[in-house]
Amino acid sequence: MKKINLAIVGVTGMVGRTFLEVLEERDLPIDNLYFFASARSAGKKITFKGKEYTVEELTKNSFDRGIDIALFSAGGSTSLKYAPIAASKGCIVVDNSSAWRMDPEVPLVVPEVNPEDIKLNKGIIANPNCSTIQAVVALKPLDEYYNIKRIIYSTYQAVSGAGMDGWHDLEEGLKGNPPKKFPHPIANNCIPHIDVFTENGYTKEEIKMIEETKKILHNNNLKITATTVRVPVFNGHSESINVEFEKSFDLEELKEVLKKAPGIVVEDDPQSNVYPLACNATGRNEVFVGRIRRDESVENGVNLWVVADNIRKGAATNTIQIAELLIKEMQ
Repeated sequence: MKKINLAIVGVTGMVGRTFLEVLEERDLPIDNLYFFASARSAGKKITFKGKEYTVEELTKNSFDRGIDIALFSAGGSTSLKYAPIAASKGCIVVDNSSAWRMDPEVPLVVPEVNPEDIKLNKGIIANPNCSTIQAVVALKPLDEYYNIKRIIYSTYQAVSGAGMDGWHDLEEGLKGNPPKKFPHPIANNCIPHIDVFTENGYTKEEIKMIEETKKILHNNNLKITATTVRVPVFNGHSESINVEFEKSFDLEELKEVLKKAPGIVVEDDPQSNVYPLACNATGRNEVFVGRIRRDESVENGVNLWVVADNIRKGAATNTIQIAELLIKEMQ
């Protein structure tokens, strides 16, 4: 197998460090590996597979060395500035920020859902929002069988989704200290506010989930609404998803559809208290689905409880799965 030159931009952040864990697990065919970050982190030493690397400052010349794929997780402004530079040098960027997700020229990819879209890239591929990724992994097989008509998202999102600052707010809040990242204490609390509010009363996080789902499932006519909530959990996003279908369904058949779908683990035995939990999903790459039951208030509705590690499947693993698809294309 051809080996590639790989770069990680934002390697010292929470997602960047998880990139390294997942890369080691999945053993990608890497020839040369480069680590980039801000000037503040330049010079730091990182050990990967027993070899020590020095973090370099990201500059406009960083990609003048035949880099095949670059994994970006350094924020939207960095991606907007440097992803086009990398792409112009023949590098394919897989970007974790929200900067490129809704650009019609940039594919938005979840490998279990729309892998074919990577072929549409013009040098940049966007990784979806963490809460969207786990949702569409569960929804795609159901859409194929029963045609989704409407989706209602209610999310319970961990503080790690807000980075290290969010994590510290919960740690410090549990000690009685005031928040620095969130507008209210997160310890012993739920905050129905992720990202900024827009004119229509929705937050940007809610709008991201709505618009990204439509783009990934290739259906701009889908009816979707969302409420996203930050909860006092360190890691692992949980979602209550209510789905209405065009077609009728048999509940047991629907469960089998989910069990056979890629990337999904069904945990659904409520009589034995078996259902997906954020603490069990942490460190795992799969999406866990349970509490599967008919919505008896509509003709063809179902309720799902969907849980995943938002830093792994919601960011690092999904990005590296995209890189694996690109490497296959390069062979």
